[in-house]
Parts: sequence; C-alpha cells; structure tokens
Amino acid sequence: MPFAVSISILGLVQAGLVAVPGWLPPLPAAGLRSRLWALVPALSIAVVVLVVNFYEGSATFLTYLALVAVPPLAAVALAMLVRGARPAWGLGVAPLFALAWILSGSLAGEAAATALSALSCVALGWFLVSVVPAPWLRKGVYAMASLDALLVAADLLQGPNSVLSAAAPAADLPRLQAVHLGSAAMGFGDLFVAGLVGCLLAPSGPPSADGPIGQARLDLSARRQLCAAALVAVLALSLDLLFFAVDTLPATVPVAVALAIAQRTALEPRRAPAAARRAGPGQL
Repeated sequence: MPFAVSISILGLVQAGLVAVPGWLPPLPAAGLRSRLWALVPALSIAVVVLVVNFYEGSATFLTYLALVAVPPLAAVALAMLVRGARPAWGLGVAPLFALAWILSGSLAGEAAATALSALSCVALGWFLVSVVPAPWLRKGVYAMASLDALLVAADLLQGPNSVLSAAAPAADLPRLQAVHLGSAAMGFGDLFVAGLVGCLLAPSGPPSADGPIGQARLDLSARRQLCAAALVAVLALSLDLLFFAVDTLPATVPVAVALAIAQRTALEPRRAPAAARRAGPGQL
C-alpha cells in the first residue's frame, strides 16, 4: 500500500478514536483520583524515550507488555465504552487477535492489530478521564503534544521509535506496542492521545439523565465530539502534506489542536449569555 494512503488511513483512525467513545460508565476509582495522573500522557512519551535509549532489552519488555495488556483493554472498550457497546462485543477481540497473529505481516493482519491497539486506547482514556479532573487532563494532552513536537524537531524521538517499532515477540505474535499499516507507522501514543480526547469529549451522563433537558445536553456533547473528530481528520490529513518535506511528524498535534478548538467552542455559548447579563436590558 502506498505511503500516502497508509498514513492517511492512520490519520482517519485517530479521528475515529475521537468519535467512537459513547456514554462512559462511572469507574469506581474515587481513591485513585489525583491531578498527578494528568502527567501520564506526556510521561508516556518521555519515559519510553529514556527507557529505550538507556536500557537494553526495554523495547522487548514493552512489546510483551503490550501483547498482554492490549487485548483485555480492547475487550473492555468493545463491551462497555464504544458507541452501542454490548458485553458480547468483548468477545470480538479473539478473532481480531487471531487475524493479527495468523496473518502477521500482511495488510489484514496489520489492520487487525491496529484495531486492537486503537480499542485499548479507549479503555486507557476512560481510566484517565475517571481519575483526573478534565481541566488538568486537557493540560496533560497539550503537554504531550508539545513534548512530542519538541522531540521530533530535535530528532530525539525517531531513534527510540524505530527501535520500539522493530521489536517483535516470539512465534510471530502481533506487535501491539506500535502501529504498522502498509508502509506507514505511528507510535502507540498517537492513538492513545486520540482515544483520551474522545473520552474527554464523550457525553458525561447516561442517556436518560435529567429528562429531555439532560438528553439535549448529551446530544450537544455528542455533536461536539463528532465535530472534533472531523476536525482531527482534516488537521491530520493536512499535516500529512508535510511528509513531502520531512520523514517524521508529531501525530499528537492535530488531536491536541482539535481538543483546544472544541473546548473553545464549548465555552463560547456560556460567555455570550454572561456578556448579555452584564450589558443589561436595552443596552445590547
């Protein structure tokens, strides 16, 4: 598959991850709530770079960690978190894993592995949204994208990414620690940030909450989420044009920019009535 097609599809996968989370059930993790979890997005890049650079064998460890952790996380996403989720959907992880393993190295196998990694990112995003206040988590996303851009510009991310992407488990088991599709590749963090933003923007209450008013609020939230997903698609595909000039780009940036725009538009309707009240009757 040509690189232009491969990288475009991966950008659309990021957009899909922003769109796919539905209503997120509450996670009983009150004791874990802390602003410090907001550091996880940026640390997911910084720690991996340091560990892969300075500890031999760390890429292999991360490969097996992903092999063990990704399938159950993907099952949670299918069973509970994606739009229209049903418990039985969690069983869909088994055929996806089988395809990724049996067809390892083929386009179909890479697509199945990408689906598993992407779905696991929704579950990881759900956890963070459940334990971190949203304003702090948004700052964590912006910090992650800034660090990603800085490391790419300084040529400090490309080496560790290549080592991690090349690592493979035994017996041709799927490589789930990075994303490969055709002739293009992305880091796991590029999907993770998209799944996290999707969970941040997903409706924050059950569909029946507070009657018609609550339903209208949830519908507005869902529309904003889908608009952000469309914006990620446009920004990612536009950024891909820079591949004519460079070899590596920070794929977290379009997602962070879309989040900032979505947050800005969410605040505008609140500011307008406030300004109207300050102006007073007859002064508009």
